[in-house]
Amino acid sequence: MEKIETIKEDEIDFSLLKNLPLPFVKGNMFLPLRRENGELLAAVADNRGVFALMDLSRNLNLKARPLHASEKIIIDAINLIYSRTSTVDEVMGDIEGEDLSMIATEFISPKDLLELTEEAPIIRLLNALLMEAVRERASDIHIEPYEKSVEVRLRVDGILRKILSPPKIIQDALISRIKILADLDIAEKRLPQDGRIKLLVGGKNIDIRVAIIPTALGERAVLRLLDRKAGILSLEMIGFSGATLNSFKDALARQNGIILVTGPTGSGKTTTLYASLLRLHTEDRNIITVEDPVEYQLNGIGQIQVNPKIGLTFASGLRAILRQDPDIMMVGEIRDKETAEIAIHASLTGHLVLSTLHTNDAPGALTRLIDMGIEPFLVASSLICVLAQRLVRVICPHCKESYTPTPLEAAALETDTVPSLLYRGKGCKKCLGKGYLGRIGIFELLDITPEIRSLIVERKDAQAIRTAAIKSGFKTLQKNVMEKITEGVTTTEEVLRVIQKESEA
Repeated sequence: MEKIETIKEDEIDFSLLKNLPLPFVKGNMFLPLRRENGELLAAVADNRGVFALMDLSRNLNLKARPLHASEKIIIDAINLIYSRTSTVDEVMGDIEGEDLSMIATEFISPKDLLELTEEAPIIRLLNALLMEAVRERASDIHIEPYEKSVEVRLRVDGILRKILSPPKIIQDALISRIKILADLDIAEKRLPQDGRIKLLVGGKNIDIRVAIIPTALGERAVLRLLDRKAGILSLEMIGFSGATLNSFKDALARQNGIILVTGPTGSGKTTTLYASLLRLHTEDRNIITVEDPVEYQLNGIGQIQVNPKIGLTFASGLRAILRQDPDIMMVGEIRDKETAEIAIHASLTGHLVLSTLHTNDAPGALTRLIDMGIEPFLVASSLICVLAQRLVRVICPHCKESYTPTPLEAAALETDTVPSLLYRGKGCKKCLGKGYLGRIGIFELLDITPEIRSLIVERKDAQAIRTAAIKSGFKTLQKNVMEKITEGVTTTEEVLRVIQKESEA
């Protein structure tokens, strides 16, 4: 029997799969590929697949030609192909005209979502939404009620895009189905609810964080998707490079002090903290975190989930951690004076503390702590460094092209030497026509040098600290993103979208 090492999508005739259920092809471990010279070619793993191929070829009046492939190759191809044969549009077409008053509420957890295509209309619609989100690498699904319709939007690489406007009649049913999966109270429609769903979608283990709130026109749901298989990224994979990477590694090597990561919501702060903990984790260190929520489980690290309803806040969790003989602590966010004071106390008594703060840039974090009521000398003596970051979209490598920048783009670069060529994505199948594929971090790292400490103690404002730091070689977010543009990593469009223009004088 001829052996094949790969199965390419363009080698498959999708019409052969139209009437073959996913459980049938998976159960027999075979995948029909194409017709060729009166023969039906199919990938098979063992005799089960050969027999299934023979039955199918007889029905199509073709001669069977089995090609041997490993089970992994066949399963990967099946998951990829079948995830693309059930789209949201197809499901919406199926549910038109059906009675939506009766909705199945049973959830069969061991099944792959791809195998639930014959279930009730609302179940099939939600399954298709989840598969579409996974296919497009979406981080969030927004289900938003309006007066006469419901809008469904996906956030892909930080950008929201509408994909569906189902009829208003299915709104309650769709939200109820989500509540069932997340183990929430279906009858409660007046209060916000949070929950979690763990599913298998196209062979991927997906954690979904569900947040539902009541609005004047019905309940609104946001589903955040976390791919457990993707794992935690390293600092280099996030986008750290050069001097910034070396300086941040030096900060992580310190035995005590505070490292702060700042930026707006959705700028990748938690990912950076996880990558840092991954680097710090060794058998001889005790690392404990307090988070809201715990997004990824880290092996060998103790993780506490904040629960304000029972009094477990960042401050109380951090205080409890200090009694657990920790070497390194991570606090999800410093939100108030109490948490800040405990974190500073921990750093001054020999612990390394990592945390986040919501400010627009690194110098702003210093004045933010003082505004909280922390004494300047404590801020100056406890902080090691402050890292500010954003996420920018990466040009798709499959359709990347060079072009000559326009005068407007050259002005946006704000550099003395404008490169003769810039890069952009034309749009292709791989990036779904967007020209971007994935995101990468851009950073500014402010080391707390003796000069910066003096300015903090003197209660200088953020702009004065920023100006002094730039004179000492501080590389701002703007300079970092300009480097990414000239290197062909991202575009000038992303500069205008992500980075606020600020004076560096």
